[in-house]
Amino acid sequence: MKKILALTLAAAMALSLAACGGDSASTSQAATSEAAGTSTEATETAVTGIAQCCDVGTIDDESFNQGCWEAVEGYGKANGIETNYYLPPSEEASDEDRETLIRQAVNEGANVIVCVGYLYGPALAWAATEYPDVDFVGVDMTAVDIGTDTIPSNVFCITFKEEQAGYLAGYAAVKDGFTKLGFLGGTAVPAVIRYGYGFVQGADAAAEEMATNVSMNYYYGGQFYGDANITAKMDGWYSTGTEIVFACGGGIWTSAVEAAEKHDGKVIGVDVDQNYLGVEGVEDGSYSFNPFVTSAMKGLSVAVENALDTINTGNWDTIAGTNGNYGLQEGDYVGLPTAEGSWNFTTFTQDEYHALAEKIRSGEIVVDNSSDDATKPTTSQYLTVDYQV
Repeated sequence: MKKILALTLAAAMALSLAACGGDSASTSQAATSEAAGTSTEATETAVTGIAQCCDVGTIDDESFNQGCWEAVEGYGKANGIETNYYLPPSEEASDEDRETLIRQAVNEGANVIVCVGYLYGPALAWAATEYPDVDFVGVDMTAVDIGTDTIPSNVFCITFKEEQAGYLAGYAAVKDGFTKLGFLGGTAVPAVIRYGYGFVQGADAAAEEMATNVSMNYYYGGQFYGDANITAKMDGWYSTGTEIVFACGGGIWTSAVEAAEKHDGKVIGVDVDQNYLGVEGVEDGSYSFNPFVTSAMKGLSVAVENALDTINTGNWDTIAGTNGNYGLQEGDYVGLPTAEGSWNFTTFTQDEYHALAEKIRSGEIVVDNSSDDATKPTTSQYLTVDYQV
């Protein structure tokens, strides 16, 4: 509990500090990684500075922003390149605010900018023209988000097949014996919707296969951080029978875990392996309560690092103006963690998991990738979903 409260307070402080400033430039947060101690074997690079312009939330959200930043910061340190990150001034940041962050990054020396989240689309449409000599990487972004028929020639977009990761998590949960599920999304943005609808499809497939009745609560919190209201919502779910919640959206997991601790409930993490976020014991730092059964992951760090390396090695033209959409067909870009300490299923086995993943990889199982919130997945008689507002 101590750890959750600390992270929640950190998120609140970051947002509060941002809200107290003046314009976007003065309220953005910047952190610099000097390449001190970098190996002397590092070669001269094509990249002189890398910046990450972050999504709403915090840089230490244990999820989306952090997963990308770890790749940016790690690549910079390994190659002697300065790295900086910039946070929007508030949850209600505008396109103009995001343009200001990009302008600040360029003015402070970045010639490669990683823009994290589809909300950067309009700002990136402006920046691609304004800064033709800067290379941009847009994470969770497509030409539709940018508002252009084609992706600008100095932009590479990275998207993921989140629906596949969500399917794996939903199927595994039901096969492991959970019959009362919950999906807690941040906001109804395309990536979160794909996670959620994949989760529904996977749970339904397992329920139908087992001829077992399964129910699911489904809700978007409207934000990417936990708070008292969302914790109360999760309290209500767990107290009325929900056994496991897929918490999908930045730091919103804190509310799910806080409620799960009160009711001995379980949680599924998102984006990265969140198993290590169990509640620490007071004395020895061990887990007094670890609700995480698994996490529906996507390879944020790997995809971002690969893009940076492609730019830095002079091969930008091989990906510029394109959209890399990563899932199981492209490699192990989505999936569940299989490390010994992170595999917390009781009966669902890794052999079953790998067999299921291969069926998706081969095309034997096709997961609907719709991100239209108004069009719900078709389900069998064995799954009942309560879409809540």
